[in-house]
Amino acid sequence: MNPLERKSLFGLASLYAFRMIGLFMLLPVLSLYAGQYTGSTTILVGVALGIYGLTQGIFQIPLGFISDRIGRKPVIFTGMLIFFLGSMLAAMSDSMWGLIAGRALQGVGAVASTIMALLSDLTTEQSRTKAMAVIGGSIGVSFALSMIAGPILANLWGLAGLFWLTAILSIFGILILIFIVPSPAVLSSNAESQAVPEMFSKLLKDKELLRLNFGIAVLHFAQMATWISVPLILEQGLNFGREGHWVIYLTVLGLSFICMLPFLIMAEIKQKIKSVFVGAILLLAIGEILLGSGLDNKVIFLLGLFIFFMAFNLLEATLPSLVSKLAPAGGKGTAMGIYSTSQFLGAFLGGVSGGLVAHHFNHSGVFWLAATLIAIWAIFALTMKKPLHLKTLTIQLTSKDIIVVDDYINVVPGVCDVVLIEGQQLAYFKIDVDRFCPESMEKVLGRKIYF
Repeated sequence: MNPLERKSLFGLASLYAFRMIGLFMLLPVLSLYAGQYTGSTTILVGVALGIYGLTQGIFQIPLGFISDRIGRKPVIFTGMLIFFLGSMLAAMSDSMWGLIAGRALQGVGAVASTIMALLSDLTTEQSRTKAMAVIGGSIGVSFALSMIAGPILANLWGLAGLFWLTAILSIFGILILIFIVPSPAVLSSNAESQAVPEMFSKLLKDKELLRLNFGIAVLHFAQMATWISVPLILEQGLNFGREGHWVIYLTVLGLSFICMLPFLIMAEIKQKIKSVFVGAILLLAIGEILLGSGLDNKVIFLLGLFIFFMAFNLLEATLPSLVSKLAPAGGKGTAMGIYSTSQFLGAFLGGVSGGLVAHHFNHSGVFWLAATLIAIWAIFALTMKKPLHLKTLTIQLTSKDIIVVDDYINVVPGVCDVVLIEGQQLAYFKIDVDRFCPESMEKVLGRKIYF
């Protein structure tokens, strides 16, 4: 990476991390401290947890399209300002409905896809995959830090304190955007990192991608529903004081990350991604079953929490990789947009459904509901095709280039799909890495390519 790319990546990764820390910190503490708010019920706790996902899912893709017209930084600035106002509203509220309104307003500042588009504008094709991986890593680190910091800071400052901290972090994000993140000279339209309207219809009918979209919705349904009950059971059922919950999360998260790594290596390097993926889904279901069965047994419940974290983090890492592999040429950005929307809507439904089940039945019912949906997901996952070792090759076109799709698919070994999107001077090739022949591609194209 050149200095400008490194500066851009540092700024955008920091902006992303500050925003996510403020959101993740609420997961392990909201149900514990919600009783301090007037009108608090278990149902409204679920709504407060999930409502962010609803507004995020609604506004994310539209804001990305608006950024194509007026620029990335104005949209990100506005989104971060809305996020700041939502955090302020939640921090000053003393009722559950005020808290819910603040969380909903936070979600309206849905700038995740626009941040990724800006990163695409500021990095070259050669550096972009590495940059996206760094952003993904920053989200994982933010989640781990938040699960530990949330209980500690909530014990000191309460929920209002966490929202004030979130507001401060959003201001830091705005300052980073203004003073550190460069402004792109040109807004590029990269179909590998941005949604393309022409691709929506095709991708919404793709059965393999539909399986993954259903999967990420179920995964975040389970996560949000689970966090309605876990903190309360730790404190009220298993007699772990809330001030010490961070120690449990630190231990369980640390062990789960260590145990997850060999499976992640097996999935990506050994090309066993389907086996690892299905196995992780089954593990997730087992984790939920153990949580539901161990409400009065510390060993069973903590084992369930460990298995849940391990499976969840493994699936969070493998699902985007599968979307990338299965998306057609030129469709990765659109596929990821649909995937992210499914994720947020799943989180919303998980929060609301979890609150309803916990209120009308009991906390074990929440875990059994999640386990049932995960079992259905496992059945769908078993029928998915084994992913090939696919990669997208992007070629900048010149005015002299004439791309005839059949010439590449029929003549060049390993070319599975070719897409040209009108208005872009780019050709997107989906290639099977194990069979691809660069020399044949160069012969058809008539010039050298860099693979």
